[in-house]
Amino acid sequence: MTRPGLVAAFLALNGAWAQAQTTAPAAAPLSPLTVCVSEDNEPYSFVRKGQVGGFDVALAGAVARELGRELRLVPFEPEVEKESMLTHEVNALLSAGVCELASGFPLLKSDLGAPTRARFKTADHPGAARKRDRPFVELGTLIHSQPYQGTALVVVQRSGLPPAQGLGGLKGRKIAAVAGTLEGTLIAMHGGGALRDSMVTMGQRDDLWAAMKDGRIDAMLLPTAAVDAQRQRGGGAAAADTQLGKPRPLGINLGFVALAPQAGLIAVVDRVIARSLASGEMQRWASEAGLSFVPATAPAVASTLDLATLLAD
Repeated sequence: MTRPGLVAAFLALNGAWAQAQTTAPAAAPLSPLTVCVSEDNEPYSFVRKGQVGGFDVALAGAVARELGRELRLVPFEPEVEKESMLTHEVNALLSAGVCELASGFPLLKSDLGAPTRARFKTADHPGAARKRDRPFVELGTLIHSQPYQGTALVVVQRSGLPPAQGLGGLKGRKIAAVAGTLEGTLIAMHGGGALRDSMVTMGQRDDLWAAMKDGRIDAMLLPTAAVDAQRQRGGGAAAADTQLGKPRPLGINLGFVALAPQAGLIAVVDRVIARSLASGEMQRWASEAGLSFVPATAPAVASTLDLATLLAD
């Protein structure tokens, strides 16, 4: 082939390559990362005026950025009834494909791994049918991330009362004992029932802060996050009008959960958690959300609650 022929062939080939590049279909965009968050668990996650916010949302956003995907949040409403269990509701949301991850999950051994029930209905979430019309979902195996936050309980009293660092200092004071909660159980069991005469039994929907404001109770035992939420809301008796004891770690950590086939996704979550803790971003997100950051405790997954330690002063 003559030299002009070689040049012509080269130009033709180069032009064909360029045309192929311009006409080749663009890569399909990645689908959004779907994360289920509780709709009323401030300051971890909450819905206000149609917007989802909170500490868990900041962390979920970091995971989505790590993956190069948009974030789509699915707020859900856990049931309060005793027969409903959070682990089954979250499992059903994941198993139904409503979301790929769920945040704020208590890392207890009994609630992870293979389900203890074969099927369950999903919790209320946007687009869900009425509960009675909702189908039962075949449940999968839950796997978990590394913990990103620990939990702690704290004694809360009205201002002006003698300080009480533990439950033993509350004897003789009107103490709220919320039925069906860990806090209520600890109050009832403390000292072999030493506080029962001053217990004021209350329901899970009762406003403890209002009860403290109007004098029905003098003290209560709450998760530190519940005190943080009260500060954020500013309703009822302001948390600033109370005094707090020393927070006591509960020994249960919070993490993300997914189904077993999503082990690769959980590995990315672990990477983001480790880096954010080391850089101080995790603590900053907690501060911005109004959450008292509680470091995770060992082991990452608790086998059971250590009631003896929690009951001791």
